[in-house]
Amino acid sequence: MDYRQVEGAREFVARLDHGRDWRAQIEEFAADEGIDAAFFVGLGAVQDAEIYFYDQDEQEYYPERFDEPFEVASCTGNVSWLDGERFAHTHMVLSREDGSCVAGHLNEATTFAGEVYVREFDTDLVREHDETTDLDLWGGL
Repeated sequence: MDYRQVEGAREFVARLDHGRDWRAQIEEFAADEGIDAAFFVGLGAVQDAEIYFYDQDEQEYYPERFDEPFEVASCTGNVSWLDGERFAHTHMVLSREDGSCVAGHLNEATTFAGEVYVREFDTDLVREHDETTDLDLWGGL
């Protein structure tokens, strides 16, 4: 396991804008505030979603598109650098009216209502290609 100790820096709470992409808003916020590394959690509701599932055998992401409203039962993620841009690595659990859920790596979702807590770290995190998993993971730890 690779690791490094980090210190917490600034903390934020934010209400996401209705009708805009959930993940993009977090990335824009991080850029506006100059955040190079952070952890976030959130909840709310979305009007639709595109969730990615990563097939570990094929080492390929497969998108699943859902054009229906969901409650955001859980949203967790982190902010780091990927290909020279801030990237909000976001996972969500989305619940339907009947209580069934879909979950995975969030690509995009139209925000109905969203509240997010963000804790910045006093460091930077840069994603690097990992040959074993074929994923972009935190490097330089």
